[in-house]
Order: sequence, then structure tokens, then C-alpha cells
Amino acid sequence: MDSGLILLVFLAFLFAWGLNRVRRAMRLGPVAYAGVMIVFIIVMLAVWGQTMR
Repeated sequence: MDSGLILLVFLAFLFAWGLNRVRRAMRLGPVAYAGVMIVFIIVMLAVWGQTMR
């Protein structure tokens, strides 16, 4: 497995954990949480795709 992809998976878990704490503090709904996660996944895939060139 590519080491960059492993790092991105780790960052995704770290981001999800932090976002969950922020979501509880700000009382965001599940739709806002899902929206932020989808945007994060798209951005991380774009960054990973750029490094593959």
C-alpha cells in the first residue's frame, strides 16, 4: 500500500474524531457533519491524486 494513502487514512480518522468533538460543542446536525466529511474526502482524494502524477 502507498504510504501517502496510509497517511491520508490516518488524517481522515483524526479529522473525523476532531470534527465529532466540534459537532458536539456546536450542536451541528448529522447533515452538516456528513457534508463536512464529504468535502474533506473529496479534498483529500484530490491532494492524493496530485501526488500520484
